[in-house]
Parts: sequence; structure tokens; C-alpha cells
Amino acid sequence: MSVSNRTAGAVAAALLLPFAIGVGPAHADEPVKPGGTATPTPTATASASPQPKPPANMSSVGGALLGLPGTQVKLGAGAPVLPKELSARSWIVADAESGAVLASHNAHWRLAPASTLKMLFADTLLPKFTDPQRTHLVTAQDLSGIGEGSSLVGIKEKQSYTVRDLWLGVFLRSGNDAVHVLTQMNQGLDRTVAEMNAHAAELQALDTQVKTPDGYDAPGQVSSAYDLTLIARSGMQKPAFREYAATARAAFPGEAKPGKKRETFEIQNTNRLLTGDFGIAPYQGMAGVKNGNTTHAGATFTGVAERNGRVLLVTVMNPSSKEQHAVYKEAARLLDWGFAASGKVTPVGELVAPRNVVPVARPSGGTESGAAAAPERPQSVAPAVAAGAHGGSGGVGIALAIAGGVLVLLAGAVFLVNRRWPAAGRPRPRPAASDPAPAPGPGPEVAP
Repeated sequence: MSVSNRTAGAVAAALLLPFAIGVGPAHADEPVKPGGTATPTPTATASASPQPKPPANMSSVGGALLGLPGTQVKLGAGAPVLPKELSARSWIVADAESGAVLASHNAHWRLAPASTLKMLFADTLLPKFTDPQRTHLVTAQDLSGIGEGSSLVGIKEKQSYTVRDLWLGVFLRSGNDAVHVLTQMNQGLDRTVAEMNAHAAELQALDTQVKTPDGYDAPGQVSSAYDLTLIARSGMQKPAFREYAATARAAFPGEAKPGKKRETFEIQNTNRLLTGDFGIAPYQGMAGVKNGNTTHAGATFTGVAERNGRVLLVTVMNPSSKEQHAVYKEAARLLDWGFAASGKVTPVGELVAPRNVVPVARPSGGTESGAAAAPERPQSVAPAVAAGAHGGSGGVGIALAIAGGVLVLLAGAVFLVNRRWPAAGRPRPRPAASDPAPAPGPGPEVAP
């Protein structure tokens, strides 16, 4: 019986679970008026109502243990225990290169994804817009249907933007306006949603059902920590995806006025583990990927980070802790644990390859630290981070260096295991993240 058939019952039963507890109006976290300043507010907090429980049986894609409710981990000698301060409904820690899942908690629980779903949007559409300098004149139709309270980058009707501008708006500001423009450039909502669902199925992200390309709350729109991690791993093999995800700040076009040079304003990445803000320190080696927050989904986050040549992926969904910005703090704790546990745990599952990939035998002899047998790294790839590459704030410079270095190993290592996966090329870093900040403009700020 196929994986799809084995999990069909669980999928159908769980599909409506996220909405069984009630859906309030969707909104972005901390929306402010143009020119305003966002103020820090707590992320998802504990509710007086009982917390929902995961389904007893979930998808077993990636391994039987991943389909079980609760925490799954196999500690070996000298392995650190998992952090106590974890309140998320679902989370996962995986080795980005080997695909080994080091630990998980309700990995296949189908939950509302919020703006982390934009990773799938980007992974699906980026290959279709290959010219970053292509310009588009925004129409009223492009901006129609944006949900109330959505996070916005500040796109205006009758103004022209490049494809690169639009993707920076998606990745840095989680701009639903940028998503809607790109969706219209892709021949509309129905086509884009269909392509995203097809791509999710191809990646074997079978917990994912797309209803809105921007992640805005919608009945039946779900994903899982496992799926979001699969999607991030796929995206990070694309040079443009890596580059945008690791960009800390950039200049964004303001409104063009006759007879005047078009001004720009600065936009900053809302991934607080990349940039640091509101009491969150940048996480050393962080290189993306995406955060989100809506009324129904709570706070969600998928991140990728490197330490001592190892690249880990972590996804955290809907913490119930009253701790401010708990989604980032819990993600950082899980990353710390994952790096410390490498080589000292037995994997509880794996991130599977896309459907069109024919796996080949892994090299015999030796193991990757923290995982079962895995491919040797390509010898031609340069070291992850050049000495002294510390531009920007905290770990931002390192993250940008990783985007051009170690993360290319992800594609290279996977290519050795699954030979139909294309090896990603080394992107040329854009200067936006290290250029002096332009004067702030009228763009609205949100901080999911």
C-alpha cells in the first residue's frame, strides 16, 4: 500500500481539526500604519481553554515514529536532554544535509501554517521568474483580495516594481501585497494554488493543503512541522531562495513622483533570529528561512543554521508559552540542542526525497555525526564561512556567507544520494544586506 493510501484516513480525519477549535479573524502580528513603528507584543500565549490534542494516528511519511503523537527522540551516550522550555504544539529538528530527523514532537500534526507557507509559494514560483530585473506595473486587480490586517511591504497601484523587489517584499516583510502581485503575474489565484498543491505533493509534503498562497488563515489550509521542513530544504537548494532568505535588510522602492528621483525606504527581515530585535539576539549562523503569525495559526517559524560545518533545520509551530516571542526562543533552544546532540542520537526518521527522485545506495562505511550513514561532502565546495565574515548585525554576516558557501553543500550532498536532484550553484551575494540603510520611507512595518 502506498504512503498516500496508508495515511489517507488520518489525513481526512485531521483536516478539519485546526478549525474545530474555532477560527477568529486572521491578521498579521503587529500591523501598524504607514510610517509607524511596531511595538513588541507577546507571541502565542496560553489560553484558558484546554489545548487541543494531536490525532492518535498521523502520517508516517519519513518513518513510523514520526506518525506518533508526543515527543520522539533516541538519546545515546552523552547526549543532552531536550530543553524543558518547549510549549509548541509541533516541532522538528533535522540535519539539512543527510535528512536525518534528530528529534520531533507531533511532527505530522496538520496545523495552520501562517506565513511559513510562503516558503512553498517561493519554492514553486521562483523558477518561473528567472529575470530578477523584469518589471511589472501594479494594477488594482493585483492588489485585490488581500486579507484584513495582512502584513504588507507597501506596494502601490500604478507603480512599477522589479521581480527582485517583489521577492524581497515576500521574504523580508512577509508582504501579502507582494504575494498577490506575483500571483497575478502567474496567471491568478487558482493557477497558483493548484501549482503549490502539486509541488507539495511532489515533495511528499502530504500534510499540506493550500487555499491561499500568502498563508492567510483559511478553512482547510494546513501544513505540518515535517512538511514545512521538507519545503524549506527544497527551497534552500535554489540559489535565489537562499539569497533572499538570508538577506537582512534592503532598499525598497517608494512612490515614483513626476520630475523627482524615486525614493526608497529600508525594509528589514522579520526573522528575528536573523536580524535580532525586540530583545531577541541574532542566532549565530542563522541563514533564514521564514516566520509567520496569524490569529488562528499562532506563531510559526522554520529556520536553518550552521555551526562547525553542520547545517540544521528546525520548525516550531504555535507555542502556548506566555514567554515573549516564544517561537524564536524555542527554535533557538532546539537548534542549540541539535548541534550539541549531533553524533549522540539515533535518528527517529528522515526527510524524504521528492517523488520523482530515485534514491541510490548511500556510501558504505562511516556515518555522519548525528545521523545514520550519509554521503560524503563534495570536496570541491569551499568552506562555509570565510574568516572574518561578520558583516551586519550579529550572525547576519555569517548567514550571508553561508548562503554562498555551506548551504550549497545541502544540494551537493543530496545530489550524491539522489542523483536527479540538481546541485545548486553558488549565488553571488547581493549588497543589500550590508549597504548603508536608506532613509526610512512610508512603508508599513509588521513583525510576525
